[in-house]
Amino acid sequence: TSAGTWPRAAGQRKRKVHYLFEDGKEMAEEYDVKSGQLVSRKWREKNTLGGSRKWQVEVGEPTSLLLGALESELIKESSSNPVFMRKDTLSNFQWRIRNLPYPKEVYSVSVEKEQRCCVIRTTNKKSPSASQSAPCPL
Repeated sequence: TSAGTWPRAAGQRKRKVHYLFEDGKEMAEEYDVKSGQLVSRKWREKNTLGGSRKWQVEVGEPTSLLLGALESELIKESSSNPVFMRKDTLSNFQWRIRNLPYPKEVYSVSVEKEQRCCVIRTTNKKSPSASQSAPCPL
């Protein structure tokens, strides 16, 4: 169904589509009703005992889930770390970074064709130069 023919309830901003595959995998997608753009896509599959594993976000922002008692005791990354995500539109792929600690003028972005990745560097003189790589098909 195209986005233009989707029925719209009052105040509805996203359309959710859920797929169940024969091999036990699940895929859930959310689309912006107004633009028809893909907002998020996540996958889940069964574990060896038949239970469902956690959702793996492929496109969009990861959702922060309430942690159970056991998970809250495990080591986890800092919430102040940058978050990398992919956003697909009808005409292009976008890589977005949230939670950057410095102003955007401090960063430079380059493409390493041989390694097939995007490199983000900071020129901040207060700390050693840092870089992050994100895989990107060229």
